[in-house]
Amino acid sequence: MKWIILAAAGGLEVEWAVAMKYSEGFTRPLPTILTIIGYIASAVFLSMALRHLPLGTAYAIWTGIGILGTTILGTLLFRESLSLPQVICVLMILAGIAGLRIMSK
Repeated sequence: MKWIILAAAGGLEVEWAVAMKYSEGFTRPLPTILTIIGYIASAVFLSMALRHLPLGTAYAIWTGIGILGTTILGTLLFRESLSLPQVICVLMILAGIAGLRIMSK
């Protein structure tokens, strides 16, 4: 359950970051509200996961999920460019997340 909660926290981190991009500097009300709700919910879920997981592991996975999700959605939704070195680095982050998850058992 702790890993599901942490994954939800990471997903919510992606949600608020994407909503922030859509908010255009907090000038659009709905994306601004979604940013605030997502940010708070992400922090709440992360704090719940931290009751059962080590800080360094949980925080690294949480931010890693955020990096992966925002990179993918930035490319798909906003047509942001992604070079081969960036893809390689993101894949290394994914490998690090998997390694932390495996080593945390």
